[in-house]
Order: sequence, then C-alpha cells, then structure tokens
Amino acid sequence: MRSICLTLPTNRPCPSTIAAIAEEAAYAAEHFDVEVHLLILDSSDAFKEHAEAVRGTRGVRQVVVHHLDEAEQRDFLQRAIRRTETTKPDLMLDLMLPADLSYGACTNRAFLISIALGCESVHRRDSDSRYQVVNGEPVFPIHHELTSLGKCAADAADGVSETALAAEHTDKRVAMVGSSFVGELSVDIDEIRRLDNDVYYDVVSLWAPVHWPWEQKRQLVDESFQGAGSDAFAQDHSTLTLVDPMRVDMCNISFHGVHERVPLPPATDTIGSDYFLIHLVHDAALPGVLHNRNIVNFYTGERRTDPGFMAYQMRFAKFLLSMLYFNFIYDRMARAGTSLLDGRGQVRASAVAGFARESTRLDRAENVQRLDRLDTAYRKLGGRYATFADLLASRRERLLDEAQSDIADFALLVEAWEPLVRASRVTGLQQPPGRPGGERP
Repeated sequence: MRSICLTLPTNRPCPSTIAAIAEEAAYAAEHFDVEVHLLILDSSDAFKEHAEAVRGTRGVRQVVVHHLDEAEQRDFLQRAIRRTETTKPDLMLDLMLPADLSYGACTNRAFLISIALGCESVHRRDSDSRYQVVNGEPVFPIHHELTSLGKCAADAADGVSETALAAEHTDKRVAMVGSSFVGELSVDIDEIRRLDNDVYYDVVSLWAPVHWPWEQKRQLVDESFQGAGSDAFAQDHSTLTLVDPMRVDMCNISFHGVHERVPLPPATDTIGSDYFLIHLVHDAALPGVLHNRNIVNFYTGERRTDPGFMAYQMRFAKFLLSMLYFNFIYDRMARAGTSLLDGRGQVRASAVAGFARESTRLDRAENVQRLDRLDTAYRKLGGRYATFADLLASRRERLLDEAQSDIADFALLVEAWEPLVRASRVTGLQQPPGRPGGERP
C-alpha cells in the first residue's frame, strides 16, 4: 500500500473546506489501495474552529489526519534544517516559513512534511475553492490523480480517455495530474475589466514577455485567469499529454517525484509564485494527465475590504514584476527541454538554479516600464485604484529590489533542496498528545 499526501495550506477560516477535503481523503482510501495523510497547514486565526472540523474527520480507515499550526511547522523545519548542517539555518527557516504570506513557501512545507510522512505524491487543494456536485455527489479530482500519477506513461495510457503523448516520452513516469477551475477568475481583477476593458487588457498584458507582438499578448490576456470557464461537469475526460500550464491550476494539482527535486519560489506577497513546477514539468517533457474534474473557485469577503483590496493588488503587482525573471527562466527551460533531465529521467536542479541565478542579472528597465504603466492604468480607474497607485509609487524602488532578491532566494533554495529533502525523510513529526497526527484508525 502506498502513502499519499492530500494537503490544504490555509491562512483563513475554512471549516467547511476541511470537511469537504476529508471526504475526498475518505473517497481515495475507499477506492484505491492507498493510505491518505490529510495534511492541514494552518496559519489562520481560526485554528480552534478548524480543530473541531478536524475532529469530525477522524476514524476513517486508511486516513491519517495531521493538523499543524505554525509553531509545529516551525519545529519540524528547525529539526530538518539542523540535519542539513547548513551554515545559514535562520535564512533557510525564513525561506521556508516567512513572516509574510507566501504561496510557494506554504506548499514547500507541505512537500517536505509529506516526505517525512513517507508519502510518494502530493495532492494540493485551496481553502477558497470547493468541489462541483453532480447528482448529489462531489466530483473529486483525486480519482484521476490516483488513477495515473506515478505510473509509467505507457501503463497510464490504459486509464485515460485519450493519449496525446509522443512515443519518445512513454517510458517516463507521470509527474503531474491536474485540472483547472470554474467560477470566478483565479486572480481577483474582474472589477478592472468591468470598469475599463482597455485598462484590463493593458494591465494583464504586463505578464507577457515584453518582446511579444500585441496580437500574441492579446491572446494571452483572453486566456489568462479564466480557468475552464463556467461549464459544469458532465462526464469524465482525461488526456495523457505534456500538460499546457495554462490548463491547470494549483488548487487542483498533484505531483510525483518532481517536487522532491525542485521547490517552489518562496517569494512573499506575490500571487502566482506557486506555479513554477507546472511549467517545469511541461518544459522538461515529463508526462502529465489533464482531466476535467474542475474545482469551483470563489472569493472570500476579506478581499472586498479596503485593506484586503490593497494587499491583493500589491500581490498582483509583485506577480507582474516577477515575470521579468520568470519569463526568462521559462524561456531557458523551454530551450533546454529534455536536457533538464538526468540519466534517470529526473530534473536536474542545478540547471534550474543556474537559470534563476542568470535571470537576476537582467536589466530592470522592463520592470520600471511595468510600474509606469500600472501607475497610469490605476490612476485612470480612479477611486481606490488611484489610492493604490500612490502606495505603489511610494514603494517603487523597494518593489524593484524585492522582485530581484526573490529570484536570488529561489536559486538559493533550489540549491539547498536536496539536503532538505534528504533530512526530511528521517525527521518525524512531533505533535501534542490528543492532537491528530500519527494515529491510524
């Protein structure tokens, strides 16, 4: 029996989501020969409320629940980092558990803890999403994930609806299985589109490589953040292929192997910082499965408050600035192709770290232009967007510095990842008596 990790990182109240994911864990244990480690990494102020929801999930055969607050996550990380004998343990801890919000860092913690638990794959969900329901039954993505993930692609072909994979890749293992979402945009900027469609196109196009022609940028804008649209699930369909990064989302994703080779960028307050492995799997020509059990995306009320709006727009602006570096890295990875893999078919982390370090030497002029265009766009929208433009202007130099240093931190973490993974394998979790974690029904 293999062990898998179904994980929910959260920094917001979401007891109903926890209950729903526990149902998905039970479904996996019932329908597949797996032991499911349900891992909830909780950085919210609703820990006690979540603990009540967790208590309701216990007692399911072959499902083991781990509900960790930040202190428990920090304890594990400190013990694992100590085993690596790094000369900069405080820096490593800060990259893994920063004081500010980091989409990449929270998932990196899930990666390492899943390895400590002996899990061979990681299946991630988000707290601001829910499952589609058809005829009263939830549509769980883990069905397709466990059908194909980790199998040799040639064997996985028997479990999918169609195959669109060149024969040269069929001896590799399926490294990723994922789908997308329906519902609201994955990035909360639809109000910009409603206020001024031209401004929307100008702003969203800023994440494209600057040298692209406008028609190519326009096509990217039309596809960006849309997910699978609004079509409800009708029947299963899955494709064994090299998965297009634009067709999957991190709320509906699973990885095998690749997460043990390369971490996610640990940038703080930057949306999209957790999507790197999706691009890496594609560019390294690792097989994946794209299915259609899309998750429903929704927005929490906090984003509608003035502080929530300002914080989210800053994360979006930092995402746009990060693309100077990521577009360069993605281009280098695409050119490298299968040379990103070693003789065993595993990703060469040194190549990824090298591209990241090379990108930090790029001229910042492109990002200066991004900030100029954002300033113009937000002031044209007026209201609280103009207020945000003032905040953006006051942090201009700091944001340019952070975008560059975030990539340097990523390169550093990639280089440190192999020792961290190795240390995690022999570092156990330590949770207080009576708390979920370790007991098997």
